[in-house]
Amino acid sequence: MGAFFNTLPGAVAQGMIWGIMAIGVYISYKILDIADLTVDGSICTGACVCAVMVVAGVPVWLAMLAAVLAGAAAGVLTGLLHTALGIPSILAGILTQLILYSVNLAILGGKSLVSLAGNREDLLLSMSNNPAAILVAAISVAVLVVALWLFFYTEVGLTLKSTGDNPDMSRAQGVNVKRNKVLGLAIANGIVALAGALLAQYKGSANINDGRGAIVIGLAAIFIGLSVSLKIKPNFVVSLIGVVGGGIVYYIIYSVVILIGLKTDYLKMLSAIIVVLFLAVPYLKGEFFTKRKPVSLPTNPGGDDHA
Repeated sequence: MGAFFNTLPGAVAQGMIWGIMAIGVYISYKILDIADLTVDGSICTGACVCAVMVVAGVPVWLAMLAAVLAGAAAGVLTGLLHTALGIPSILAGILTQLILYSVNLAILGGKSLVSLAGNREDLLLSMSNNPAAILVAAISVAVLVVALWLFFYTEVGLTLKSTGDNPDMSRAQGVNVKRNKVLGLAIANGIVALAGALLAQYKGSANINDGRGAIVIGLAAIFIGLSVSLKIKPNFVVSLIGVVGGGIVYYIIYSVVILIGLKTDYLKMLSAIIVVLFLAVPYLKGEFFTKRKPVSLPTNPGGDDHA
């Protein structure tokens, strides 16, 4: 138990950062109804841009802004591949992800890793000070949730929601569905890249493989968070907070599994299993444990109708 409580602050800090990434996945997956695989590349892009700029002496806030813009550009590319060229959204995300691998290597100068060890005094958060990291992550979450809440209740934000809910009806009402998809993917991947920038600072490095499997972690956080938050108060803000909570729960589970001795080789498999469980349990519960109403047959079929 002592070891668990020692690792808990780090799990909470990482969970909140990955929860921010999961908010980006939530926008594409739940609001736009697009399974966007760009995130495995854009989170790494955010980390690489932030790390390289901080090492070059750029103020950290400006490096984070550049990271967000780079992630948004990745989202725009995916959106244009999908809407302008007619490529299915899943394949468009995969193609952008492949492109970003080369782009990220170029950003890192051909190296697989850039260290921020000598720039810790300039960073907003670090794993060497988890309480401060939790505070910074919490402030980032609060600002992001409020900004998204305000945006999605503007006219543009409402049309984005309607695009995901019913694109045909939106199109009939004069909404530019293609433009909305590009905009939504840009916002989603900009948020994902923000998480990457925070993660690079927290870890003290940016690695070319940082984003591998990010989509699975994001989906796990979404399904864990929504399974709880939707039972409390099903609205937009609560859902976003629930997604961040899902990220925290995921990393606490992650830490417990490491403590009990599971090899790190199996952690990606664990992520997939968590997603499978949260997807399958509600379905299996409805299939096997929900009482089905018996079908009542008419007592005198056709009797009075033919009188």
